Amino acid sequence: MNTLRNHSVLLAAAGTVLTLSLTACQSEGKADSAPKATVAATVAATGKAADGKDTSASGTTDAAEPARSTEPKSPRDSAAGSAGTTGEQASAAARVCTSRDVRVTAATQDGPPYTHIVLTAKNTSGSSCRLAGAPHIQFLESHKQDVPVVAKSKPASPVVLAPGAPAYALVKLSDGGVDEENEPVSAFSVMLEGDSTVIAVSAPGSGIAVDPAKALTGYWTPELRNGADDF
Repeated sequence: MNTLRNHSVLLAAAGTVLTLSLTACQSEGKADSAPKATVAATVAATGKAADGKDTSASGTTDAAEPARSTEPKSPRDSAAGSAGTTGEQASAAARVCTSRDVRVTAATQDGPPYTHIVLTAKNTSGSSCRLAGAPHIQFLESHKQDVPVVAKSKPASPVVLAPGAPAYALVKLSDGGVDEENEPVSAFSVMLEGDSTVIAVSAPGSGIAVDPAKALTGYWTPELRNGADDF
C-alpha cells in the first residue's frame, strides 16, 4: 500500500516537472518570436534594419549612383547656344567662288571726271559660293603689284552668293586732277581670292584713266555702303 502511494507521488511530481518544462518552453518561444516580429515590422515601415543599413531597392541604387536630372532642356536653351554661330557656320561651309562661278564686269561711278569704277561679280553657277576677300587687280603691265585694299571696307561676315546674286567692289582710279600721272586703260586683270585664274575685264566706255599711285580697291560686299566704301 505504501508502495502504491509512493508511486503515485512520484508520478504527480514528474507531471508537475513536465508541466513546468512545457510552460518554460512556450514562454521562451514567445519571447524569441516577439523581437523578430518587431524587427520585421520596423524594416517594413522604415526600409532600414536595426544597424541603420538601407534594405530598400531604391536605397541600394541611390547609394551607388548620384541622382540625375531628367528634366528636358527647353528649345530656347538649345537655340541660345547655337543662334550666334549658325550664320558663321553656314558661311564657312560654302565653297569659295572661282572664276568658273562668277562673271566680273566694270562700270563707271558718278560723272566725269571718272575717279571710281564699280566691279560686279555675279554668280552664274547653279550653286551658292563664298566670295572671299577683295579682288586682286592689276591695271597696267608696267605695274605688277596688286592695287592696295582699303581695310575699312571689309564686311562683317563672309559674302555668300546664291545663284544669280551679285557682289560689288568699289575701285578708285585717281584723284581726278589734271596734273596726275594717269595712264589710259582699256582692259585690266582681276583674280579672285583662292583662285589663280586671271579674269580679263574690259574697261567701261572708251577706256579709263588710272594713276597707279592713287589706285585703291575695296572688299567684295553684297552692296555698296556709304562711309565704308567712300575712299
